[in-house]
Amino acid sequence: MARTFETRLAELGVTLPDAPAPAANYVPYVQVGDLVYVSGQISQNADGFMIGKLGDNMSTEDGASAARTCAIALLAQVKAACGGDLDRLVRVVKLSGFVNSTQDYTEQPKVINGASDFLVEALGDAGKHARAAVSSPSLPMGVAVEIEGIFQIA
Repeated sequence: MARTFETRLAELGVTLPDAPAPAANYVPYVQVGDLVYVSGQISQNADGFMIGKLGDNMSTEDGASAARTCAIALLAQVKAACGGDLDRLVRVVKLSGFVNSTQDYTEQPKVINGASDFLVEALGDAGKHARAAVSSPSLPMGVAVEIEGIFQIA
């Protein structure tokens, strides 16, 4: 019997949370054909928002950990878009990652690797994607990372 995405996540010790509600006047995702466009998900864990500025008061490793939480929230939104059946996910198409960082910080790709590496580990080939990793002078609520994504579903 083939492993499901949920089984693979469980093997990694990850249980998807309920999909986070939007914080303003937008929807968490929009489906167009077989593509789901997921709004930016900000870094947060059980303790709350993961706040910090890379190159100032947060390490690249901590930033990568924050990016991983964004990837988990993205998958939670995809699961909601799929009516609770994450196995309808065909593949991750593209991620756009925003890193709250100082002007001279240059390791944005290493930070967003926290999301990319997690998605490939959790989803295998379906997790491989195109990507952008860019710097931002600030992000909502002072969070370290925000990531939006495009996903193909069946």
